[in-house]
Amino acid sequence: MTQAHTNPAAAGNKTAEVVRMAKPAKDELLEFVLQQLDDDQAQEVVTIDLEGKSSIADYMVIASGRSTRQVASIAQKLAEKLKQNGYGPVKLEGLPAADWVLLDAGDIVVHLFRPEVRSFYNLERMWAFGDAPPVAGTA
Repeated sequence: MTQAHTNPAAAGNKTAEVVRMAKPAKDELLEFVLQQLDDDQAQEVVTIDLEGKSSIADYMVIASGRSTRQVASIAQKLAEKLKQNGYGPVKLEGLPAADWVLLDAGDIVVHLFRPEVRSFYNLERMWAFGDAPPVAGTA
């Protein structure tokens, strides 16, 4: 004796539907990230437009926290808020030490630093090529 397997949806039973959300505009995501950083009192927030400079992301956001505790808190809250608001899970690197935490949110990469570490690595200067005016006296 064989049993027939039926499709629950075909039998009239309600099943969960998969709902695909539209990908948010990158500027909308950037505004969300900047607002969250402002809400969490991140300091010296800088946005660098990477379009045409790199394929890793469209924007890089660099910000500082006053201490490792604040850097970790900002990073964790930002990752949680991005997920809660439908921007998907983000990848976090550097959270245990929290001297420099990297959040990869797809179109936007966020670097959170303690001030001393930020000045040492000076990412703003490294990524400013092409945006800075030419140095006088160079040919």
